Amino acid sequence: MITYLWKQEPTVRPHFYFIPLLSLLLLCFLAACGKPDHVEKVDKRSGLKIAAYGSWLSPITAEDVYGLSDDFGELQSVNGALYFVQSDSSAQGKIGIKRLETGSKLSDAVSSAFDVRSTVHEYGGSPFLAIGQSIFASKAEDQLLYRFAPNQEPVPLTMPGTRHADCVRYSKGSRLICVREDHRNSGEPTSSLVALNLNFAGEGEILIDGDDFYSSPRVSPDMKTLAWIAWQHPNMPWDNTELWIGELAPKGGVHNPKRLLSDKNGSITQVSFSPSGQLYFVADFDNWWNLYRISSEGELEQVLDKDAEFAVPDWKLGNHNYAFESENTIIASYSDKGQASLIRIFLDTGITEPIAVDFGEISQVVKGEDGIYFVGAKVTPEKGIYKVKGRGVALIYSPELATVDPNYISRAVSVSLKSSDGVTIYGYFYGARNPDFIGLRDSRPPLLVMLHGGPTAKASLAFRRDIQFWTSRGFAVLDLNYRGSSGFGRAYRQSLYGKWGIADVEDAVRAAGYLVNKGWVDGTKLAIRGSSAGGLTVFSALVFYDTFKAGVSYAGISDMEVLSRDAHKFESSYLELLVGKNSAENNVYRERSPLHHLDRLNEPLLLIQGGDDPVVLAKQSTEVFNKLKARGVPVAYLEFEGEGHNLRDPVNQMTAIEAELYFYGKVFGFTPAGDVPTLKIENVHRLKKH
Repeated sequence: MITYLWKQEPTVRPHFYFIPLLSLLLLCFLAACGKPDHVEKVDKRSGLKIAAYGSWLSPITAEDVYGLSDDFGELQSVNGALYFVQSDSSAQGKIGIKRLETGSKLSDAVSSAFDVRSTVHEYGGSPFLAIGQSIFASKAEDQLLYRFAPNQEPVPLTMPGTRHADCVRYSKGSRLICVREDHRNSGEPTSSLVALNLNFAGEGEILIDGDDFYSSPRVSPDMKTLAWIAWQHPNMPWDNTELWIGELAPKGGVHNPKRLLSDKNGSITQVSFSPSGQLYFVADFDNWWNLYRISSEGELEQVLDKDAEFAVPDWKLGNHNYAFESENTIIASYSDKGQASLIRIFLDTGITEPIAVDFGEISQVVKGEDGIYFVGAKVTPEKGIYKVKGRGVALIYSPELATVDPNYISRAVSVSLKSSDGVTIYGYFYGARNPDFIGLRDSRPPLLVMLHGGPTAKASLAFRRDIQFWTSRGFAVLDLNYRGSSGFGRAYRQSLYGKWGIADVEDAVRAAGYLVNKGWVDGTKLAIRGSSAGGLTVFSALVFYDTFKAGVSYAGISDMEVLSRDAHKFESSYLELLVGKNSAENNVYRERSPLHHLDRLNEPLLLIQGGDDPVVLAKQSTEVFNKLKARGVPVAYLEFEGEGHNLRDPVNQMTAIEAELYFYGKVFGFTPAGDVPTLKIENVHRLKKH
């Protein structure tokens, strides 16, 4: 069910032979005046059609963007086969597990109808583990962990009210060791590391508990040592975490738990044992997430010192940026200002050699029986699973993707500018591009400033069909890495702390002005769009500045007080870092919340919301909608029943992006090409004429 969904208007076929010739000419004249962008003119010099930016006819449709399954990851290698999760567009975006055997034979290991997804820490990750011929997977609907074995029905192994993820095998006693989140009691759920029997349902054995959060349980090759990560409120896993080890007792339990590096502050992540049992991990002790290890003498050693990021913020469990090719070599991926690279590190000498540099994203680097594999997305439309071959890589699997004519692809241009306090802000600019069209004389394209879901997410150079959807229609796009974004070091991530709702908004405003001053975009047609935390930036930019003339919010945060009250455990202390302590005397949450300043919001706004969003409840968006509607501000609202914090169903994703296109057309005074469904906009008569 979709609330306030558009209605397709019936085609009107007037009987012109009953209308006098003079009336016909008048109607034609009025139609031409009302829709000047549909008057098809051809540039004599280039032979291209002349049309208003935004109205260009594009071969890249909403179905090309979202209609095929291309969302996949969580790579594992077992017995010569690769297992990975992949969404299914024909099943409303539900997720199954694929098995890829040698020779590229692909099969369904777990049907997408099962819908494999963990919600540990709400954002999940690492929802399955393959062992031999069996698979252990979390089901989205009930969060139970099921065992899939050949010729058997799936068997649940865990108790209702518990969630499990990031599991590893512990062969002694035929058990799994998993991160568990227990929601059975009132108050905050409790976290622990538990051992589960592979064959029977039960509570499992609690191995470690007492900390607020856990991740990354890893067992040494000799099965004698367990390593893990823990952290406490108000830290997020990209702030300060703890590295622990303990002795695995043959009959159960973990003895002599010991915290390592207790004198170090930083985000420690991606724990792994080398083939010989040496402990490796990634940490940002010196600003950048770099590789470290613990020597045989128990000393900290930096494997490689590089001003680049060998990790990502752990919003989800199960990230892997490196794997051991041998005892002496590691294959590792890193990000350097949006450019993803893969290198080989020789551990005895510290020498590195490049393997791949033409990627926008590299993740899930894992060791297979015959080499190293990873999930990669290039700056071109190619994406898939790759295998390292010597000093290069080979694509071994790619999901079905819509073909994109390279002539319609806009290439990213890296841009940077200074914030008011001298911090460098980064972004990727995509100019309008369509080989069939040019814009009207003396005009510039409208600009869409895109904001990631933040605050620590990032824009990257990986090819995005949704960006090309806009640029091929005559929009310019800026994919912005505002302060707080990852990929630029710890200091940049934390530069948003205490300034959320201020610094990110200023960055978006200054970036738009920067592009206007360069003459690349039309300063009267600036739009800003974002999701979740990026949605708060959208609201704040429209409330506190007059730069943008339209905004689109996907599950945007409008009320920090409500967010704080309704926040799940993982984020329950996050606002203390992003904004600061709130008090009755100094209600900074209310001061920063756009909801309480909507009397200053006068520009058109489109709100898109999942009806079952557990992170940003739908009531935040509906309250904004109702208040703006009552004030006479042009506003539209789309709510998708059954959707969570991010739209998963491709049909809903297509509906949303076409709603945006129609919305921008109404706001900026152009008619989108093609059959674009109409959108109900309240107070549409108050839109400004362009």
